[in-house]
Amino acid sequence: MKIEQIYTGCLAQGAYYIESKGEAVVIDPLREIKPYIERAQRSGAKIKYVFETHFHADFVSGHLDLAKETGAAIVFGPTARPGFDAHVATDGEIIKVGSVRFKVLHTPGHTMESSCFLLRDENGKDAGLFSGDTLFIGDVGRPDLAQKVIAELTQDILAEHLYDSLRNKIMPLADDIIVYPAHGAGSACGKNMSKETTDTLGHQKATNYALNPQLSKETFKKQLLEGLTAPPAYFPLNVLMNIKGYDSIDEVIKRGTQALSPEAFEAAANETGALVLDTRDAETFAKGFIPNSINIGIDGTFAPWVGTMIPDVKQQLLLVIEPGMEEEVVTRLARVGYDYSIGYLTGGFDAWKNAGKEVDSIQRISADELAELMQQKKDTVIVDVRRKSEYDSEHILQAENAPLDYINNSMLKIDKNKTTYVHCAGGYRSMIFASALRARGYDKIIDVRGGFKALKESGKFSITDYVAPTTML
Repeated sequence: MKIEQIYTGCLAQGAYYIESKGEAVVIDPLREIKPYIERAQRSGAKIKYVFETHFHADFVSGHLDLAKETGAAIVFGPTARPGFDAHVATDGEIIKVGSVRFKVLHTPGHTMESSCFLLRDENGKDAGLFSGDTLFIGDVGRPDLAQKVIAELTQDILAEHLYDSLRNKIMPLADDIIVYPAHGAGSACGKNMSKETTDTLGHQKATNYALNPQLSKETFKKQLLEGLTAPPAYFPLNVLMNIKGYDSIDEVIKRGTQALSPEAFEAAANETGALVLDTRDAETFAKGFIPNSINIGIDGTFAPWVGTMIPDVKQQLLLVIEPGMEEEVVTRLARVGYDYSIGYLTGGFDAWKNAGKEVDSIQRISADELAELMQQKKDTVIVDVRRKSEYDSEHILQAENAPLDYINNSMLKIDKNKTTYVHCAGGYRSMIFASALRARGYDKIIDVRGGFKALKESGKFSITDYVAPTTML
């Protein structure tokens, strides 16, 4: 028996490949299926099943393409109603793969169809729990996502289901079972996950607040719901794609990697109303960019921020990309359902500039420069665009919080007529914020290079006492 976790840091997502006696199962695959097919080919194994722990909200799964390419059967837990051929398992059903077995455990709470897959090894011993978004390391799945798709569900109802699922299906299992969750720290599917991506169930019983056997249902609900913020707008749209189906990723990549000259790129922008998305790093973008383009760098948590900043997955996109990264960018967009890239600027921004087209830029200053400005002008406006949880944990005394996550509300705090200095943790998010406001006519936004880290390390700013966060949302 072989168990491999295939972890994607950009989405903080774990897919799994399990193989036994020439047969394999893939659990919660990402949309690009080539790595799973190649892994099976290396062993000469056949992918027999694709298990889905639930209808994912934060990414588009590769279940359809993987099933089509390999002939594997797609398996969901009870109550799932997919819009395509799939096996909807019963609670307690046993599924054979080679000489191992998987037991389906229906664990509603994160969503109603959420299920875990309990792996029994060749000797019939419970060995691993593929827990999806039901149980994370240090946390459990948030219960407020499914209500965005099914109106009659509330987070209270789902939290009660999750309480029962944990206590009736998971906590009675053996302590030495290894927990293999679908996400780790950085995912918005839970509020305070560990950076570790596996653990023993026994250790989780001892350390995970949600598995405390002394918790009443009401106390559990209170602790679970505390610190939740509104999920990204693209989440319910991804759920619907996972339920109903989607275009093949090969078609999406072909469409998105159309090379456009500066003239063709400009014409497409004018004729289609496509959003110009610049995926270069913040420092490079700031020095020069196409007017009204938005910067979300491929070097950071790219896909989730695209989903946060662009509410409609059907928005047409024109891409500015570092040469050679075209397929990578289009693939990462497709992971979160943004299938309507219509081309990229061939030759990158340099080609645009060399063609004599109009360019824009955003000023950046260092922490030391900002400190000098504050000595001269006491009412300097500083805006911290980190999440509220980060700001509450520790911030510059003079800074106001305007989270990037909720930019439409946050921009209301910005006075167009005043020079405003924006920062995040390290400079990635603040450039997204600055570019988005620049595109809306805010021309007095200055980015602080290096973000809060640089400001703190300079020792030149008054900072609040540190308070350990209880949520990372």
